[in-house]
Amino acid sequence: MIPQSSATVVAAGPFSDWLRKLRRSLKSEEGMDVPCGDCVGCCVSGYSLQLRPEDYKAAARIPTEFVVSAPGFAKGNLTVRALDNGLCPMLEGGKCSIYAVRPQTCLDYDCRIFAAAGIDAGGEDKAVINKRVREWRFSYPERTDELEHAAVRATAAFIRDRRDSFTVRVPAGPMGIAVFAIKAYEVFLDPAIDARQDTEVARAIVDAVRAFDSLQAG
Repeated sequence: MIPQSSATVVAAGPFSDWLRKLRRSLKSEEGMDVPCGDCVGCCVSGYSLQLRPEDYKAAARIPTEFVVSAPGFAKGNLTVRALDNGLCPMLEGGKCSIYAVRPQTCLDYDCRIFAAAGIDAGGEDKAVINKRVREWRFSYPERTDELEHAAVRATAAFIRDRRDSFTVRVPAGPMGIAVFAIKAYEVFLDPAIDARQDTEVARAIVDAVRAFDSLQAG
């Protein structure tokens, strides 16, 4: 779990507003607008960078030696591998050299998702991101903000701690858990959730994720 104290605090915005925008982003309806400041955590943490066909402007700027085919992705998608030291090859002098035309993957990435779910982004290789995750602070202008944030955290904790309750494979990594929690958080808005069996809750989470994804596909 993320420690609650931090020497530095960075405003993450009203929680419910952020949640709804992220859910739209997960449906590819829009990108995120992350107040990164001078943080380049996602650029130095060993992430591969997906290139979609529509990222042609970025692709034109990236040397071909850094680009490989992307197994498991849709036809036409490519991957930019991180360097051995974990840096994005397009990071120059501590700044993104293609920022104005950066791929959609970069526009979509928002490390506030880990703060929302109450988990770190990963181990030592994600230390820079984890530092920022612990600094984010959401605001709660309405009671709904508090309830929805509590529901997202409860969903993430259930997926992480009660994996045996699921009859299908669910994510084990931080990003997968956090995304599932964002998609299925409404399960834990149910006042009667504590009275339900773990297997029922697990099934409800899977059903909620599938419903979210079906709307995305449609």
